[in-house]
Amino acid sequence: MNGQKRADIQKGASVNIVQKQDQRTGQLTRGVVKDILTNSKTHPHGIKVRLESGIVGRVKEIIGQKD
Repeated sequence: MNGQKRADIQKGASVNIVQKQDQRTGQLTRGVVKDILTNSKTHPHGIKVRLESGIVGRVKEIIGQKD
């Protein structure tokens, strides 16, 4: 699942994000969603989130939802 719909992303979900400085290379960072920062329902480049580690980026792939 890609990360373009806000409704698909929940706090506690495991995701792969791309950080601002990694947009050119497309390097992904894996983590758990702490906060959802994008207010709109969708975003073409991915919903912006903050991971529990404090890293901010746009969701490129949803790995698993919180149970």
